[in-house]
Amino acid sequence: MRLGEKLGVIFANEVIVISEVIRSIIKERCHRDSHLIYNGVQILEKVNSTSYIDSLGLHSGNYIIAVARFVPEKGLHDLIEAYNQSELTCKLVLVGDSDHEDDYSRNLKKMAAVNSNIILTGYIIGNDLRQVFSHARLFVLPSYHEGLPISLLEALSYGLIPLVSDIPANLEVKINSDYYFHCKNIENLKEKLIQLWQSDYSDAERKKLIEWVAKKYNWQKIAEQTIEVYKAAIK
Repeated sequence: MRLGEKLGVIFANEVIVISEVIRSIIKERCHRDSHLIYNGVQILEKVNSTSYIDSLGLHSGNYIIAVARFVPEKGLHDLIEAYNQSELTCKLVLVGDSDHEDDYSRNLKKMAAVNSNIILTGYIIGNDLRQVFSHARLFVLPSYHEGLPISLLEALSYGLIPLVSDIPANLEVKINSDYYFHCKNIENLKEKLIQLWQSDYSDAERKKLIEWVAKKYNWQKIAEQTIEVYKAAIK
């Protein structure tokens, strides 16, 4: 994979990266400059329907969500442990699964099964996923490694208050410092979960998050930037 990466970067006419983190890696490993163009996110209207979350026993505004693959680097095991220690009475909803079942994903599901307040949805899309985002109160991303976390951008596009690990890719998104916790630090994650859950955030504050992500990660702007790179490549 590293050889493929190096050959691809060396022989490409132009290189596009989605974060400063990846840009630095490309510069260090391959001694090549690149074009930074962020991923985008589509701003969707929140849905009022609750049929899917009702089927999971969830109530609007009374649960936390995490959206990720069930792999070690997503840190979901840390989230489960911190949530259990927090003694919060709200539900924790883990959206996702493993691409291929392995020891980690099996153990993660066993951890979740111990607490009836932890809900596993598996992979969901469309209106079901929109319902889960629309009615959640908090979004958590406890990753150890990311490029540019699309799930975080999606959560912000719904005005969800985020809590994310302080890894370089998450820090690059530049959300409020209160929304970060120390990566792999379960005690700090627990404290932040409790703090954010007990805080009141107005509709105006949530609207600001939506407007901010819509401006910074706008697909029209991203498309225009990409076209310019392709024009440079064919000169």
